[in-house]
Parts: sequence; structure tokens; C-alpha cells
Amino acid sequence: MRDTGAPGSDKEDGGRVRGVRKARRRFLLGGLAAGTALVVGWGVAPPRQRLRATAAAAVHDAGTVVLNGWVAIAPDGTVDVVVPRSEMGQGVHTALPVLLAEELDAPLASVRVVQAPIDKIFANLTVLRDTLPFHPDDAGALPQGARWIAGKVARELGIMFTGGSTSVRDAWPTMRTAGAVARAMLVRAAAEQWGAQASTLATRDGMVVHPDGRHAPYGLLAKRAAALGADIGPDDVRLKTPAQYRLIGKPLPRRDTPSKVNGQAVFGIDVRPEGLLYAALRMAPVLGAGVAGFDAGKVAALPGVVTVVDVSSVLAPFSGAGAGVAVVAKGWWQAKQAAQALPVQWTASPHAALSGESVFAGFARALDDESGHAYFESGSQDGPDLTGARTVHAEYRAPFLAHATMEPQNCTAQVLNGKVKLWSPTQVPSIAVDIAAKVAGVARDDVAIEVTMLGGGFGRRLETDMVAQAVAVAMQTRGRPVQLVWTREDDVGHDVYRPAALARYTARVGTDGKVLAWDSKLASGAIGHQYFPRNLGLPGVGPDKTTAEGEYDMQYAIANRRCRHVAVDSAVPVGYWRSVGHSHNAFFKESFADELAHAADQDPAAWRRALLRDHPRHLAVMDAALARAGTPPAGRAHGLAVHQSFGTVVAQVAEVSVEGREIRVHRVVCAVDCGLAVNPNIVAQQVESSVVFGLSAALAGEITFAGGQPQQSNFGDYPVLRMAQAPAVETIIMPSAAPPEGMGEPAVPPVAPAVANAVFKLTGQRLRSLPLRLA
Repeated sequence: MRDTGAPGSDKEDGGRVRGVRKARRRFLLGGLAAGTALVVGWGVAPPRQRLRATAAAAVHDAGTVVLNGWVAIAPDGTVDVVVPRSEMGQGVHTALPVLLAEELDAPLASVRVVQAPIDKIFANLTVLRDTLPFHPDDAGALPQGARWIAGKVARELGIMFTGGSTSVRDAWPTMRTAGAVARAMLVRAAAEQWGAQASTLATRDGMVVHPDGRHAPYGLLAKRAAALGADIGPDDVRLKTPAQYRLIGKPLPRRDTPSKVNGQAVFGIDVRPEGLLYAALRMAPVLGAGVAGFDAGKVAALPGVVTVVDVSSVLAPFSGAGAGVAVVAKGWWQAKQAAQALPVQWTASPHAALSGESVFAGFARALDDESGHAYFESGSQDGPDLTGARTVHAEYRAPFLAHATMEPQNCTAQVLNGKVKLWSPTQVPSIAVDIAAKVAGVARDDVAIEVTMLGGGFGRRLETDMVAQAVAVAMQTRGRPVQLVWTREDDVGHDVYRPAALARYTARVGTDGKVLAWDSKLASGAIGHQYFPRNLGLPGVGPDKTTAEGEYDMQYAIANRRCRHVAVDSAVPVGYWRSVGHSHNAFFKESFADELAHAADQDPAAWRRALLRDHPRHLAVMDAALARAGTPPAGRAHGLAVHQSFGTVVAQVAEVSVEGREIRVHRVVCAVDCGLAVNPNIVAQQVESSVVFGLSAALAGEITFAGGQPQQSNFGDYPVLRMAQAPAVETIIMPSAAPPEGMGEPAVPPVAPAVANAVFKLTGQRLRSLPLRLA
């Protein structure tokens, strides 16, 4: 363990600490709005409604009646449900329609998914609320008020965003309300038609039912219901109780599975508008290099080549793509071959000396020299109650990581008669539209977008570099649409990487093994410093919660605790990666917890149980995972990790063996408390995919740099877990009636520490760097 010395504390007493913490939070919350007057204005304004859209949804059939911004009903009773989140394998095309269909009392078989238009009612309010740096246990007036203001800011910004494990959480109140309001409208229509009291009527299976047995299908009531909609008040709308659910909580089959099996599903690279051309890229191999020149004449006579376009100028700083040139041809392979043959001269880069070693050396200097921003602080790190305590130190590191989505980055664009059309597998359609409008020099309303299915997102498709490139190319093709497709080498070599990080931990342990103080200090790049300027045109300054999440907000009951972070920005583009800061901070935190348990000569589960005594959710998931895991077979060991992220508590037990220097994970038992599981099947699928994703990173994931260039290029040197390496995954879903929490990411963070802790039991080697490699 690295002995760095116990950092001091400038806090004198508990009152002083509380005062500093409140001041710090006020500073962080100031970034939510552009000035005090704006905050006050929003504070006194009534909440914005989220039911009536200003833009019309593209309903499937003529005669379909729109009841509100989220639902429309066709004459045959088919229900069009507007889904504002992108389907990237996480199941939103199943889960979100269920929320509305449940309250509408419509058969799920009658429901069709309609892509949401660009409209502020479809903004993701939850994701901005989640950026606030509050501890999950904070429930006072300050966090409640801040979240309320954040929701109003998000509503005004109108950003349609799929990520942060927020899709179901954000839709939970709104889509249920939309369904309940539509149901009340239909009941009111039937009551008027029959001359009955609305309170005496019931609904089931897409019909309003009279006590005498008469029934009226929704399709026949829709027009009358729409005309009476203004008469619906709050007293007419009642959301169901959990005991009344017919769909929510049931293990329903995914609605997108058949089309993916039979090939009918349309991903970004599947779209084929008439007259389509294709574009391939040559992008600068060194970070920060530019295009000095290129000889288009050398490829002009190659088969199918149409034109060559420099797309460098449309990209914001720190874009993953960087400077580059696109070759347009009649076929993508023709474009790719020509792009490889194109002579391009690159400018010298100021970052040509950048290496992974230099990045981590910068982290170490920052930890040595800078105090950092304190995200959490209680008690003292050098009080008299720590006299005589033993000091334990550890240093951990995590590398840059690529997203490696199965579908490489792509976008299809057409610029014709002052209008732009996009076909894009994007997680941020509203931002994609804004970027396209800016590049093409047109109004936002002159950009239309069709969001296809995404062959994986993981945060990479929160970016818009491929959209800007595609629009820039389409501006040069005289109205013909162009499909821009990156190669896998483009994708790995020009990613916005998960930030690398270095962490130093210090604990003071009493003679009885009790942890008296815990001090963590982290160094990494800050994603927000790059993401907000390049995608939103907003300043990227100040503390970024994602750098310390999973550490500052942990639940272990330690009176004297501090978490600080030092932002060390570099030339490496960084972006949101599945589970973001939790992905590495859980490894740091849960590895150190295991080290402290070992130092105290305590069982790791017993050690955690004592410090989680006030957190029954955490205790319950841990006990459930341990009970299911049982005793490991001979030659194997169990490693434990417990972590909360995106509102969900996860405990994992990894069953591991070691053969020579090979780490093999045979089984992972994962217990989750995610609130009410809207669809248990999808929850289990998300756990399984998270374990595979997390293990890929834990055992092999690493992007290294030399000479300003990433050294990995494809799955040969940036491998993902193969089927033969995949463990058996057992998911335990804890029963709950609480509102749903996030599920797309929370099972990723505990994987690495659970495996590392098992490896220690088997070998005695404490692996403190990712990926996990035995000496």
C-alpha cells in the first residue's frame, strides 16, 4: 500500500462542517440557472404541463384521434403511444408503453410505439435532477427545493435525453398520468353518450363498461372524448394502486424481439432513402492534429467516388471525431477503399507527446499539490479521538475505456431546399437537431429526425460528432442523402473515452478494528467540462458530480469521512460511459472496504453489515445475494461488493477461479432493489448485460496512449467478453412497492470489485489497478 500520509482537515467542529457543506451546495446549485432573477422567476411560476405537445406526433393511421401528447386512438381501437426515449436494447419500447397502457386499461397487444416529435414535454427532467451533488440520504428542504428547480430548468431546456438509467423513472409519473387522463376522457364520453354517471362506469380491455353490461370500445369513443377533454379536472383522474396493476410488475415479453429476430428492425446503418450515397472517413490519428491538405484528385477516378469533403470545421473542441476528411461514393466499400487511399497531410499536434504515463503522472501531481473540491465532509481527519489509530493507505487506478457499441457510429443526412432530414441512432434527438441546424445554417424547425433503433449506446450516442459530419457531407451532395459510417477502427480510435482516474485512500483503524476515519481523494478528467460546451454550447466549469459519484455518496456509517476530487483536464476527449463515475469509484470504494475488513481480521460481509446497520435496503440485498451464492466449490472463491447507483442498490457475489495468471469468473449472483420492477424480465436482462459489460472492462478493457494516439483499434486489442468466458448470472429482484429506480447501469459498478476481492482470497494479491492482471 502506498503511504501518502494522512491529509489534514481545516474544519474545526461539526457546526463549521455543516456551514461549509451548505455553502458548497449553494455554489453548485448556482449553475442551474443563468442568474438569481431567473431562478426566482421559475420559483414562483406554476409547473409546466407535460401532457399537451406543441408538435404533432406521426400517428400511424388516418382517423386516429389524439387525446394528449402521449396517446392517440385509432377507429379500430389501436392505441398509439408516444415514446420519447431511444431503444438501444434496454427495453423502453416495452416498458414505457406498459406504463400508459396500464392506466388506460388498454390491452398491450393493441399498443403501437410512435416516435416522439421534438417537443419540450418530452424533455428528460430526471437526468438533470440527478446531476445535483446530494447524498441519497439527504431528504431535507434544500435537496427537495433544488430538485424542483432542476426539474423546471430541464423543462425549459427541453433536452430529449436517453441515459442515466432515467427512462422509466422520468416516465413513471407522466406516462401513467397521460394514460389515466385519457381513460377519464373516454369514460366521460361514454357517460354522456349513455346518460350515465361517470363514476358508475368501469374500463377493461380497451372498452368502457356500463353496470348493465353495455360496453363501448375506445375506438368509437375517441372523437367524443377529444371534444370533451377540456372538462377533465384533477378530481376525474385517479392513478391505480399497485394492487390494481394488470401489466406493471409482470414478466411480459419484449415487443422489439420479433423484429430483431426476423431482421425487420431498422438500425441506423439499415436506412435506405432513395438516391442514397455513402461516406467513409479519414480522421486525424493524433489528438489535436488538423488537416493540412489532401489530394482529392488521387481518388477521383476510383470506382464510385463522387466527392471529397473536409468536415473538420463543423466539430467542436474535444469531439471524439477530431479533424478529418470524408470520401463520398455510390457504395460504402467504395468510399472506404477510397478514403484509405486518399493522401492526407496532417498538421503538427501540440499533444504529440501525450501518453498514458504522462496522464497518470499529472493525476499524481494534482493529488500531491491540490486540495481538490470536497464533495462530502463530516467530522475530522485528525481529531483527538484518532490518537493511536492505525493508518491504512491504498492507491487505485482505472484506465480510459472505449464504448465499443456493436453498431459503429453512423448518421444519414439529407440537405435539400433549405431543409434537413436526419436518420440517426441517437440518444439525444433534440441535441442532434440543434447541431444539424447549426451546421446547415437553417432554423431548428427546418430539421426533421427519424430516430432508428440503436445497436448499443452506453453513452457514446449522447454525442453528436457523427451528426455534424454527416450534415456537412450532405451539404455537398446536391440534395442526395448520405449515410456516413465509421469503421471499428474509427470508433475505437476516436471515442469520447470513459475518464481514467487515480484514487488515494486513507483510513484510521482502531485497535478493535473499527474504522474511525475514511479519507478519499480522487483525480480524473471532468466529463461536464467537455460535454456541455461541445454539445450544448454551455460553459463547462465547476465541480462535476460524476467524478466523485459512488464515493462521496456511499452509505457506510463512518463518522469522520471526507471525499475530495481534483479535476485534471487533458487533451483526451472524455464522455459518459455506462454507469459513469460509479464504474471506477465502486471499484475503488469496495476494494478498499475489503482491505479494511482484512486489516481488521473480519469477514467482509460482517464488516459491511456493521457499517450498513442503518440501511435496510443494502443489508437485504447483501444477505439475499450471499444466501443464494452459498459456499464456493473447491478451488474457487467468492468476492462480495455492495453499491448504490441511480437509485438502485446492488449486491454481487462473484465466483472466481485462477489458473496460472488467468482469472475466470464462473458465476455472478446479483441481488437488486430497484423499487418496483416494471418488467422483471427486462430487469434480469439488464443485469445480465451489465455483468458482461462490466466484466469486459474489468478483465481486459483499457485504452492506452502513446505519441498522442490511442494504441487500441479493434476487438483484437480491445476485447469484449466472449460467450465461452461469460459467467452464469443469477438475478434476485427484491420485492418493493416504491417507485421504480434506474436499472440500465447499476449492475455494472460492483462487478470489478467483486472479482478483485475474490482474487485476493485465492492468491493473496490485492489488485488495485484495472484491468485486473495477476503478477
